[in-house]
Amino acid sequence: MTKGGGWTGGDGPTDGDGMTGGDGVTGGDGVTVAIGGDVRTLRAYVRSRSRTPASLMDRYVSAFCLLMLIAVAGRPVSGVLTSLAVPGEPARMGAGVALLALALAGFLAAARAAGPVLLPGADASWLLLSPLNRRHVLARSARLLLGIAAVAGLLLGIGLLAVLGAPDQLVWRVLGALVVGVAAAVGGMALAVLGQASESWRVWLTGGTALLLALAVVAVTGRLRAVLAVAASAPLPALTAAVSGAAVLSGLLVRQAWATLDRIPTRTLVTSSTRAGHVASAAMSLDPGALTWIAEDNHWRARKLASRRWPSLPAPFALAWQDWRRLARRPGRLAAVAGSAALPAVLAQAGGPPVVLGLAVLGGALAVASLGTSGARRDADNPALARLIGVGRRQALAARAALPALLAGTWAAVALAALTLSFEAGAPTDLMASGGAAWWWFGPLAAPALAAGALRMARRPPVDHSMPVIDTPGGAVPTGPLFWAATGPDLALLGCLPTAAALASQPAALAPFLVAQGVLSVLVLLGFLMRAK
Repeated sequence: MTKGGGWTGGDGPTDGDGMTGGDGVTGGDGVTVAIGGDVRTLRAYVRSRSRTPASLMDRYVSAFCLLMLIAVAGRPVSGVLTSLAVPGEPARMGAGVALLALALAGFLAAARAAGPVLLPGADASWLLLSPLNRRHVLARSARLLLGIAAVAGLLLGIGLLAVLGAPDQLVWRVLGALVVGVAAAVGGMALAVLGQASESWRVWLTGGTALLLALAVVAVTGRLRAVLAVAASAPLPALTAAVSGAAVLSGLLVRQAWATLDRIPTRTLVTSSTRAGHVASAAMSLDPGALTWIAEDNHWRARKLASRRWPSLPAPFALAWQDWRRLARRPGRLAAVAGSAALPAVLAQAGGPPVVLGLAVLGGALAVASLGTSGARRDADNPALARLIGVGRRQALAARAALPALLAGTWAAVALAALTLSFEAGAPTDLMASGGAAWWWFGPLAAPALAAGALRMARRPPVDHSMPVIDTPGGAVPTGPLFWAATGPDLALLGCLPTAAALASQPAALAPFLVAQGVLSVLVLLGFLMRAK
């Protein structure tokens, strides 16, 4: 590659762009790299020109830090594995397997959304479009994906061991669970890579995700309890056969994915690499709010929307109608929100403590409420445009609070009703031991406070990096991201204190808490609207 930007290659013919089809790529200093061959030599040449090579001291510090991490984390990990040397509880196995299936389905969905094969910006701009071997160019990204999948698989294997238990032969059952988890995660990642290269494989990826969701539904109903009990006490030969089959299938998928790397369309790789660059920039600048804008813009960019007449509404509600229309245009998201209301009940069946269940209900309701606040976010990002509309800020916020309040109240009511039903069905938790069927009333009564918290989250400014840094024994903690993350949840927690107190104390009479929740929610929402700037 010459300093002028052209590719020269031996005696091969030259095309209109200055690229030659010969035997090498010649740099400005006379360094030649075989086209379609040694990508590592080219990368080493680029590294030598861009940064200082690692010294012996740098390698020593890296190895020392790795050994210290192993020494520090080794004892807790071994303690956790040793504590799992007990038979699994049949009443919790179904819910545990459902959570693992949902986690694996989420992992596949995240891999599909990310690409998963992508490159840094410089490689996507230069090496991807060069005559170099496409598979060798993507090899580094493929190895990184393999490492990510292996780590996720280890966590999945530990979760599987915690669900099924290890009544005997602890070492072999630990190894078997870890191998199954790694095989599932690596095979799923390979399937996502294949789906990036071929539409037919993408159908298989969608089918696999749907199968995992169906498995979660069946497992949580308790119909797999006998099958899971047999799997938990399977003899060593059967365990070896199952583990070997999972490893072989995962290996075949990985081999097929490696062979398909050079057939991934260039446009797909460039798009995923650009998206990853935006996400990395937002992460490096500690601006998590930009991530949601990236996901939102990527969803709507390539879609053609049908125009419909705007309904006759008062000015504030006509302004807020766009949030309703935007949400109605994504029925898949609504279906996912409706299905996620069962997660607290699944956690209860898995033996989750009351604190975790309460956080799941309130945190989930706040997250669902934030789905209807895109209009408030755009008004906060562009206040000049919001002033041109001619609607008062408080009136506009009051109208925009209707959708998040409806979403949060409905979701929390369904989640609390599901928790009550799970307790009546014998879930291993005492969360709903009192109060009967009146718990679901906390959902609509807490809706105004949750809506106020969601609107406060939508209107918060970017992270203020000028705020002080707190020195702690565990390292420096920047307060800017902490204050940014607490803006919104703090108001929601303040408005939901009666609900949180009821979930924590389990009172015999819920009426005082219900009244307090209704009054406090309205006061919090009114206070937020009055102080809006």
